[in-house]
Amino acid sequence: MSLMARHLSDLTSPELTAWLDGGNTCVLLPVGSVEPHGPHLPLATDAIISEAACTRAADALAKDGKKVLVAATVPFGVTDYAAGFAGAIGVRATVLTAFLEDIVRRLLADGVSHVCIVNNHLEPAHDAAVRAAIASFEKGRASVACPLERRFGRTLSAEFKSGACHAGRYETSLVLAADPTQVRAEYKELAALDLSLSAGIAAGKATFAEIGMDRAYTGAPAEATATEGAELYEKLADMVVVTVKDALAG
Repeated sequence: MSLMARHLSDLTSPELTAWLDGGNTCVLLPVGSVEPHGPHLPLATDAIISEAACTRAADALAKDGKKVLVAATVPFGVTDYAAGFAGAIGVRATVLTAFLEDIVRRLLADGVSHVCIVNNHLEPAHDAAVRAAIASFEKGRASVACPLERRFGRTLSAEFKSGACHAGRYETSLVLAADPTQVRAEYKELAALDLSLSAGIAAGKATFAEIGMDRAYTGAPAEATATEGAELYEKLADMVVVTVKDALAG
């Protein structure tokens, strides 16, 4: 069986059995959300980013001799901050936690050695729900890779670190690098907004609207480039690789 990265859902049951033979297989589980990302990015933006990061990380881990599969993306998450905008299709935090926990449990029962949940939807309640999903598992069996972890976030762009990055230059660059056909051309005409989502959350604001994001974006989408997106994916892929290796090392 080749060590090249593959998507778990593309395998047949016998192929997966062969892949798992001998143990030491890691599965990357991309998680996103369905929510508005301005007038220019698709509702699935966070899922697109997580899946693209997983694919790149799987390639890197495979080159390092690891057996890696990428699971089907979990597209829905906790999307309370996007309330009031069409397309904010979220689930309760308890539902997301239970759903992810069951997926991880089934993968481990099938013979997977480690599951890494890769999350790029950064709403605090969503992040907490994702992390709660692995709380019951033995150390080293499951992990979460997310740029909210400071050691990873500090490697990303200035806009990301400012908090003014929802559907701005940061995320628009990432989608341009993953699939430019998903980015509406009007991103080039959108005005830059200096509204920090993280600062708004810290101040007790509960929705995009309360923060002042009346078009569900902040930051500078017009400055986005696919080149910057590719560079950011290198950082996000490295985040996943480091998370997996740390977990496997105990």
